[in-house]
Amino acid sequence: MKFSQTVRSACPLPILIGLLLISGGGISLAHGTCQLKSPKGAIQHVIYVQFDNTHFRRDNANVPSDLEQMPHLLNFITGNGVLMANDHTVLISHTATGILTSLTGVYPDRMGQPVSNSFRYFKTDGTTRTGVSFAYWTAPLFDPAGSTTDTTPEMINENGKIAPAPWVPFTRAGCDFGAVATANTILENTAIDIPTVFGAGSPEAMEVASNPGQAFADFVGIGVHCAQGSNTCAAANNGKADLLPDEPGGGYSGFNGLFGAKYVNPVIKPSGSMTDLNGNVIQDATGHVGFPGFDGMEATVSLAWVAQMQEAGIPITYAYISDAHDGHGTAGNIHFAYGPGEAGYTQQLQDYDLAFQKFFDRLAADGIDNRNTLFVFTVDEGDHFVGDPPTPAGCDGVTTPCTYNRVGEINADLRRMVYTQFGDSTLFSVHSDDAPTVYVNGTAAQALRDQTDPVVRALEREMAGLNWLNPYTGAVENNIMVALADHTEMKTLHMVTADPFRTPTFTPFADPDWFFFATGGATPATCATPAACAFIPARTSQSFAWNHGDIQDEIASTWVGYVGQGVDQSGIDSATWSDHTDVRPTILELVGLKDDYRHDGRVISEILQGYARPSALKQSGSFVALAQIYKQLNASFGEFAMDTLKASTKALASNDSGDATYTTIEGQIQSLTADRDALAAQMIGLLEGAEFKGQTFSDAQAQSLIAQGEALLNQAKALPH
Repeated sequence: MKFSQTVRSACPLPILIGLLLISGGGISLAHGTCQLKSPKGAIQHVIYVQFDNTHFRRDNANVPSDLEQMPHLLNFITGNGVLMANDHTVLISHTATGILTSLTGVYPDRMGQPVSNSFRYFKTDGTTRTGVSFAYWTAPLFDPAGSTTDTTPEMINENGKIAPAPWVPFTRAGCDFGAVATANTILENTAIDIPTVFGAGSPEAMEVASNPGQAFADFVGIGVHCAQGSNTCAAANNGKADLLPDEPGGGYSGFNGLFGAKYVNPVIKPSGSMTDLNGNVIQDATGHVGFPGFDGMEATVSLAWVAQMQEAGIPITYAYISDAHDGHGTAGNIHFAYGPGEAGYTQQLQDYDLAFQKFFDRLAADGIDNRNTLFVFTVDEGDHFVGDPPTPAGCDGVTTPCTYNRVGEINADLRRMVYTQFGDSTLFSVHSDDAPTVYVNGTAAQALRDQTDPVVRALEREMAGLNWLNPYTGAVENNIMVALADHTEMKTLHMVTADPFRTPTFTPFADPDWFFFATGGATPATCATPAACAFIPARTSQSFAWNHGDIQDEIASTWVGYVGQGVDQSGIDSATWSDHTDVRPTILELVGLKDDYRHDGRVISEILQGYARPSALKQSGSFVALAQIYKQLNASFGEFAMDTLKASTKALASNDSGDATYTTIEGQIQSLTADRDALAAQMIGLLEGAEFKGQTFSDAQAQSLIAQGEALLNQAKALPH
C-alpha cells in the first residue's frame, strides 16, 4: 500500500454455531442464528485473509518466495486444499482496487475504484483534486481537502448508487461479520467516515477534535456487521444502525454494526486489552491503545483479531495483513523498502510464518479447522522490485543474506520531462504511479476534455515517444511508456465508472522501474539535467521499491488459496486461469449463499469436489469451457483486453494525416468492446444461472457463445499493433 494510513493441527471435535466456544480460559456464547447452507452443511465459519503484496512466485530465482518462506501457511493450503497459482489482479493494480474487486466480484467500473489507492477527479471548472479510495462503504467521495463539486458515493456502482456491500448475504443469513482492516468495510479515516457513521455532532466526532490520535486508534480499522437481533451489536454495546440505503434485494433495515476497536474489543475480549498472538497489547507507534494503523496490521496483529472474533462467536471474519517486503517499524511509523533476500525481509517472513503457526494451533484448540471452516487466503496484487542486482551473486536470503547498493523506484517528474523534451506546457495533473493516469485541465465549459481534443492527442503522442536517461543503466531509455489507453480502451479495461469526473483523460502504463509524479504551475521549469527530473531517491526510512499499478506479468499475477469442505485437496493448480472477481462467487457457492446482483466473476468449479458443484452446473456440460472463454474475453488481464491495449497504444502514438490511424483503430476497439460487452452479458447470464439459480444450459447454447467469443478474441488479436 502506498498511501498514508491516516487517509488508509490437532484433532478437535467439530463445533456447530451456537455451541459454547472456549478461549483463553473464558467461555462465550456464539451467535446462534447463522444459517450457512454449504453442500453438506459442514461449513460453519468463514475466514478470509487478504495480504498486501505477498508473493507465491519468486522475485529472485535464488531467493525463496514469500509463501515459500511461510511454510505453515503454504503447507496448510496445499495440504488441505488448493492454491491457484494462475490468478490475476485487475486494473489499476493497487491495494484498494485489488481488495475491493475480490470482496465484490465485480470489476472496478461497477464499484467505483479503478484508480487507487488515491485518484484524481475533475471539478466543474476543469481543474482536479485528490480523492482517496479508502473510505467507509457508504461515504461520499473522500477528498481530504473537502469535496465541493463531486457528491457521488465513494463506492459507486454502474447505476450511480452505492455499490452492494459484501457483508449483506452473511448478515441476512443470521451471521455476524467481523472486519479486520479490510478495505472500506470498516472506517478508514476520521475525516469523512466519522460523520458518515456517527454523525457530525457525535461524541466520536468530538473525540476526533480533542484527541485525534486516540480517535484514530478507537474508531478506524476494526468493525462488526451484525445479523438482525444479534446481541453483539446491541445499543448497550454502542451498536449503531448499519445503513445501506441503496442495497438491492429488498433493502437493508434493522441491522446494526460496531465501528472501531473502542467498541469491538470489549465485546470480543471483555477480560482486558486486545493483544497480538505474542501477548503484546496492540497499540500504535505513539502508544495509543487500539487500532495500530494499516501498516501496523502485521500477521500477529491481524490474525489475533480474527481468532478473537471467531472465539467470541463471530463466524465470518474478513481480514487484511500488511506486506512483509517493507519494514514498517512499530505499527507503521516508518516505511523501509527491502530487497528480496535482505535480512530484515527474511526475518519478517519468519515472524509471519510463526504467526500463522500460532493462529492455526489456536483455532484448532477452539475446534475451528478445515472440517467446519472455509479458509480463503489471497493477495491484492503482484509487485515489481526496483533496485540493483544483489550481492553476493547467488545469495538466497536464507543461508546467505542478500545486500543491495541502490534500492528504489526511479522518481520522475512527467510534466517537466514532457516540457523539456517537447516544449509542451499543457497543464495536466497525474495520479502519481507507475501507471500515471493523466488528467488534462479544462475550463468551466470544458471540464472534461474530449479524447480527440488536439491538446490531448499531442500529449499522448509525446508520452508515447518519451525517452530519458535511466539512472540505473546510465543509458537513454526509449519507449518508457509501454502502453497507452484513452477513454475507449479504458472502457474495455473496466476503468470507466458511472462518475465521469473520475475518469482520467488517458492512462499511460510505464516501464515498471519508473514512478511518475507531475509538478504544477502554469509553465513548468525545464530539467537542467536528466537527473533533475528522473532520479533514484536516497534509501531512507521512508523509501519505496516495490512498484505495482502496471500491466507487467509479475504485477498482474497473484494467487489464491481455498481450504475447506467442498474444495479439492489438489495442492497447487497452475493451469486454471482466474482473477479477483472469481473469489466472491466461489465463496458464496461453497457456503450456499448468493448476492442480489450479477457478478463479473465466475465460480471456479474446477477446484470443487463433485458434491459441491450445483446440479445445474454439472448438468451443463460445457460450463468450464464457456467460463474459460468468458474470462479471456472479459477480464482486465484477459486476452481481449491485452490485445486491444496493444492496438490502443499504436493508435494513441500515431500521427498521420487526419489522424486516420487513430480514428480507424479507435473505432475498431469501440465496436469490438460493444460486441464483447453484449456477449459477456449473455455468457455470465448462463454461468450465474447454473451457479445460483438452478438453471441448466445446453451444449448447443454454450458452443454458440464460445464460437462467438473465439471470433472476438481473434479479431482483437488481429488489430494493428
